[in-house]
Amino acid sequence: MSNSSSITEFLLLPFADMRELQILHFAFFLGIYLAALLGNGLILTAVACDHHLHTPMYFFLLNLALLDLGCISTTVPKAMANSLWDTRAISYSGCVAQVFLIVFLFSAEYSLLTIMAYDRYIAICKPLHYGSLLDNRACAQMAAAAWGSGVLYAILHTANTFSLPLCQGNAVDQFFCEIPQILKLSCSQSFLSEVWVLVGNVFVDFGCFVFIVLSYVQIIKAVLRMPSEQGRHKAFSTCLPHLAVVSLFLSTSMFAYLKPFSISSPSLDLVVAVLYSVVPSTVNPFIYSMRNQELKVALNKVISLTFFTDGKLLICLHN
Repeated sequence: MSNSSSITEFLLLPFADMRELQILHFAFFLGIYLAALLGNGLILTAVACDHHLHTPMYFFLLNLALLDLGCISTTVPKAMANSLWDTRAISYSGCVAQVFLIVFLFSAEYSLLTIMAYDRYIAICKPLHYGSLLDNRACAQMAAAAWGSGVLYAILHTANTFSLPLCQGNAVDQFFCEIPQILKLSCSQSFLSEVWVLVGNVFVDFGCFVFIVLSYVQIIKAVLRMPSEQGRHKAFSTCLPHLAVVSLFLSTSMFAYLKPFSISSPSLDLVVAVLYSVVPSTVNPFIYSMRNQELKVALNKVISLTFFTDGKLLICLHN
């Protein structure tokens, strides 16, 4: 029997035991990771360089792209390295860092998606007050609140999780350090304090979910009352990507943490973890750029105005 003071590393769940499959998994996740870097990097560049996109909606989208880059960079590179080098180990401090960053980034992203729902509600239901309610200062404060709440949640959950005595070994049944899997390693009854913290977190998350749903109920009512078909189309084109991102984020996360124990298995948990930790960060940029004409134009500028000057790759936008 081991305890937390004697554990120096954890063993993560491998994707495969055969060397050929490990290399295949490495190549697969490398492709996904590069796609996420490219998509979110283009969003960041377009919003930062095109002054037409210096509005609250795109400011929050820039923050979302940063969080998505952080989310996928926390889990995928370590999983790729383990597959490439045929190892399962992650250091104790590395596991602590993963738990902290995962809780921080996912909590901040959920808060940011709630703020983005509020942004769409004000833009469509109260357009005359949009400039006063969402000025630069208010946007910065809301973004800071989203990031700050993520830090507070991360400190609370990380400290609470790793203060527990671990008596069930050091093998984590997941490809990254995940709180529910670490709780399985804790001594009997010792994990109840963290469970109560998670329950409290669920109530806060449920409140955000109710706020998002009510916001979109009001948005849909307002859009359907618009006399112009062009106005309705423009309103839906700015709301549907956000609604799709929220649905993807919530559906994968809820299934991961609320699925019945009767259908739980290491292989299913592995697939579900990939769905909620990897897929949203990769597809979010494509969802937002699919129906947003302003963003499409800005992205085309970024791509078309990329050129070499004096041997250095420069990205310039002249507006």
